[in-house]
Amino acid sequence: MTAELTRGQNHPLPRTRLEIRVSAGTPIVAGATLGDEKGTVHGVEWVAHPGTPTLPGLEVSRQAAADHRLAVDLDALPDTVHRVSVLLALPAGGQGPVRFGAVAAPFVAVTDLDGDEVASYTVTGLDRESAVVALELYRRQGAWKVRAVGQGYAGGLAELLTDQNLPQAHQLAGTIHEAVARGLARSVPAPPARAADADRPRQTAAPAHGPDHGAAPQGTPGPVPPVSPYDDQSTAGPQTPGGPGQHGTQQPYRGGTGDPAPAGQASTPTGGGPIDYSHPRRQNAAPPPPPPAAPPAEPGRPARPVAGDATGWSMEERLYNQVWGMFEDLSRTTAAYRSAVDFADSRMEKELDQALSDPRSRIGGQGDAAREAARARHDQLVSQAREVLDRDVAQLVAEAEVVEPALPAAFARWDNPVWHAYRVPMEIPMALRLGDLHLPEADRVRIPLLMRLPLERGLWIDSGRSASLDGSLSDSHETRRLGLETAVAHAARLLAVYPAGEFTVHVIDPAGAGAQPLAPLVQTGVLAAPPALGAAGAADVLARLTQRVDLVQMALRGGAPDALPPGVDTSQQLLIVNDFPHGFDDRAVNQLRYLADEGPAVGVHLMMVADREESAGYGPLLDPLWRSLLRLTPVPDDHLADPWVGHAWTYEPALVPPGSQVLQQVLAQVAAARRSWGG
Repeated sequence: MTAELTRGQNHPLPRTRLEIRVSAGTPIVAGATLGDEKGTVHGVEWVAHPGTPTLPGLEVSRQAAADHRLAVDLDALPDTVHRVSVLLALPAGGQGPVRFGAVAAPFVAVTDLDGDEVASYTVTGLDRESAVVALELYRRQGAWKVRAVGQGYAGGLAELLTDQNLPQAHQLAGTIHEAVARGLARSVPAPPARAADADRPRQTAAPAHGPDHGAAPQGTPGPVPPVSPYDDQSTAGPQTPGGPGQHGTQQPYRGGTGDPAPAGQASTPTGGGPIDYSHPRRQNAAPPPPPPAAPPAEPGRPARPVAGDATGWSMEERLYNQVWGMFEDLSRTTAAYRSAVDFADSRMEKELDQALSDPRSRIGGQGDAAREAARARHDQLVSQAREVLDRDVAQLVAEAEVVEPALPAAFARWDNPVWHAYRVPMEIPMALRLGDLHLPEADRVRIPLLMRLPLERGLWIDSGRSASLDGSLSDSHETRRLGLETAVAHAARLLAVYPAGEFTVHVIDPAGAGAQPLAPLVQTGVLAAPPALGAAGAADVLARLTQRVDLVQMALRGGAPDALPPGVDTSQQLLIVNDFPHGFDDRAVNQLRYLADEGPAVGVHLMMVADREESAGYGPLLDPLWRSLLRLTPVPDDHLADPWVGHAWTYEPALVPPGSQVLQQVLAQVAAARRSWGG
């Protein structure tokens, strides 16, 4: 199964003989650098580029092209090499684009010798950069992994190589561009198109979002396919693929006129020759189609919803986009309804004021008739708005009924049957479900609250009395128990969706008051250590996590993220803090604030179960702490707002159904996988 990486994610490499395939909508330069344990490139002889395409265990393309194949044999690399960085750059001094923001996002895939993808990465987010470190293969504890980097450089290859501590960076960048220029000069144009090819209709997809920036410029000579030592030495004819558009939409080939080709019609390339319309990350022409649609709806009725009916290259991405599309749809239709009701109210008030201010309306029954007419018009406007809202809500309810059963475990409720078929994953999902959201006008629709992974901020489970929406929970002990149960459910879900050994949970429970809610984590053995008790236990855990943050930050600042002391746990860390501020002195409070501010960037996250009023004695000292955390509640509460119109959404936590054993079953599998991985 292919791991579709996002920036910063890594994935293990099961083979040592690999190909790195690069695809772009315009000719680019591909190269690679070899680094030591600190990532330092010691000289030009450690760089593979078109002028020097072959190094021990590594071979790159000999010139600029829209597609590249880089051959890598990790076993053949020198023992001093611990990192292989894949570089992409736009040719300098030519007629092509000068920044990656003007072309389609390059796609990079690591494959085995059979062509099966191990991991892939689309290098997005580039603008003025003309060179980028796309991927890096790195050695850790004797095993090789691949990481998506996506670090761009506006200064081009010279700035990129300088950043890798290469003394001769500027001279080497000039040498590379000279070699590329010589390669372009001797490249062979594509042969003229055959009549049969010209007459054959080509099936393309129309652009959905703006112009196509990924097509080859007019007059660009056909690229010479790179040669891999693992391939047959025969080469195929040159091809110019069309580039992907925004949101993964396949764009048609753009000819020299600058106009997009109409959908379903043949494009006429200026250079002649066949054109490959396939997306660089797929072998077929178009992005993966949505699942087969349900039978067509009756005439006059809306189409029946389909799970995964959204853009995306994987079903997980489609479902994620579909969920947030539902969230936006419900937000906007509710805003329209509320606006219509406000308009009806203001119009009725204006008409009533006019009726009361006219003395003639007080004679006979004219005033009563005017008031009745105003109320009737108000009721009519509200009724019309409600009909539209009910129609939209009914469509969203129908969509939720097909989407909810199709969600993967990370997106699903605990009562979803997908958890009964749970297996410890091999890769991190896009997001995690933290609960449900709904609005009072559409109480039937529950929208999953999905939070992207890895976490970018900590979580605060508010155990105060104000967390109860209706004020029914006045027992502080009950709210604390519910708060810790909510934290355990969230922590268990995080443990369940991460691969074995890549997520570690610590608990600070100074008074030992959370023994019962913490039992699922303690009894299954998924915690890094038993919950820390007392002030001494809290101080020990905070000191170790603070030291980890410091070490990783120093390694990153030194340009050697893998140069960590032996024994440092490099997995993502989660610290659950119960009953704050009990058991915390001033030093511990400062350490906690430090972890909340600096931890998420280096993989250390907080989950606080606390009542803010109980820490009021610290004054404004803790205000930054609460602001840095995402506030959630153990009971329904309307405290979350959307970014479009600012609705107050009611949040309901994702809790395990009463009497269900699904949490224990999932955690038991996580514990077994951790033991197997550790062994």
